[in-house]
Amino acid sequence: MFQFSSAVAAFAALVFFLCYCQWRRRCYKDPLFTEWPVLGMTPPLVYNLWRCHDQITEALQRQGGTGNFIGPRFTQMDSIMTCDPMNAHHIMSKNFANYGKGPAFRKIFDLFGDTLFTSDSDAWKRQRTFLHSLFVKSKRFEKLQEKIILRKVDSCLVPVLDHVVRHGADVDLQDVLSRFTFDVSCSLFLGSDPKSLAIDFPEIECETAFNKAEEFIFYRHIVPRRIEKLQRWLGIGLDKKIDEPFEAFDRFLRETIASRRAEISQEIETMKENDDYDMLTTLIMKGEEHVDDKQLRDNGFTFFIAGKGTITSALTWFFWLVATHPSVEAKILHEIKEENEVKNQVYLHAALCEAVRLYPPIPYVRRQAFKHDMLPSGHEVAPRNVIFLCLYAMGRSEEIWGKDFLEFKPERWISERGDIIHIPSYKFISFNAGPRTCLGKDISFIQMKMMATAILSNYQVHVVEDHPVSPTLSIVLLMKYGLKVRITKRG
Repeated sequence: MFQFSSAVAAFAALVFFLCYCQWRRRCYKDPLFTEWPVLGMTPPLVYNLWRCHDQITEALQRQGGTGNFIGPRFTQMDSIMTCDPMNAHHIMSKNFANYGKGPAFRKIFDLFGDTLFTSDSDAWKRQRTFLHSLFVKSKRFEKLQEKIILRKVDSCLVPVLDHVVRHGADVDLQDVLSRFTFDVSCSLFLGSDPKSLAIDFPEIECETAFNKAEEFIFYRHIVPRRIEKLQRWLGIGLDKKIDEPFEAFDRFLRETIASRRAEISQEIETMKENDDYDMLTTLIMKGEEHVDDKQLRDNGFTFFIAGKGTITSALTWFFWLVATHPSVEAKILHEIKEENEVKNQVYLHAALCEAVRLYPPIPYVRRQAFKHDMLPSGHEVAPRNVIFLCLYAMGRSEEIWGKDFLEFKPERWISERGDIIHIPSYKFISFNAGPRTCLGKDISFIQMKMMATAILSNYQVHVVEDHPVSPTLSIVLLMKYGLKVRITKRG
């Protein structure tokens, strides 16, 4: 009798649990994946993690552009994912005040410190106003960047690629671009060149730390915080691997800041306003009363992530697309011969936009609601709900780009008059949208166009046959296996 009662009780508990799961499933509008008991939608996501960007894109297309992701029980990982441009416009512009980064975002991105990238409200406004006055209103940094890039092309990029051509060796173009952008970032922000791009491809510890940091932050998005803390306590997990190289770069930044402060305090009377000072020197001189060493370090780390990782990503996918589309390459080369001024290279600009559309350097934008809201798609947003704007999926939306959305077609960006067509930022959100639009958008395009021109006008890039091409699992959309190419000199 006891065994029968126990069996009935167990059966009743199972029925209750299954009914609860079904009820809970119905509480969410447009679930993205099949929900498992206790584990939520994590199993199908983890099973397809190797192609998660495409999997999420396909799921959003099935749900009309917006759906709910349900995380494991007690992990607070439930979220809304969307590639609907009207939702993006609502979140990033129309109801901007109700959506911010939030405390959970700052925990995930704590490596960045307290910066423009992680802050909200008044703290964000103060930093943006200060940085806008320095880097946007003044064209000095744009000119300084051009000077640094031209010098770097002549002294490092051309000698390295010439060496590769002479030896007929395959080279990882993504690694070349990563080293180039790291050196440029160091020169522009810190005023010193670590010379990571050299013929012998030296191992630079702090340069390596960036890719690991980006992978680590992506990992934090998909692993519950409690499991991450347990892994750290046990001395295992990705966060343990990042400690040493990250601390090396952190130390490098802090020592450089301290050294520069000491130099400026001794030479302040002889320093002239119009000198070509790096960003760190300018920040110290202009904001000496408002910017302490921690803020300088935090801004430095953010600048390197933004300047190195995103440009490396955009150019890597661009060169792969151009190398596999000879007709596009021919049009770019024709324009380069006709127009030396990069600002006037319309077709090259369009090709870069098209590469960034298909492979956005930052594939997801995360926001958290402060108050209750209703999205234009009809999805209800509760306070503290997390929303992911899926930029990778937006770039593959037929609604936005038409039936040929998967084609690499720079012409879609060019008007009949030959000008770049303005696409609203909430449809092409790779440089953010609304009040948080990227301050460095223009300067980034200049750098990308200068680098693309320098390489394409002198060399032809051939992708190594059967080289696997897939995105890495990181907050920055790099290639998992790099971009192995054979370089030949143009005649």
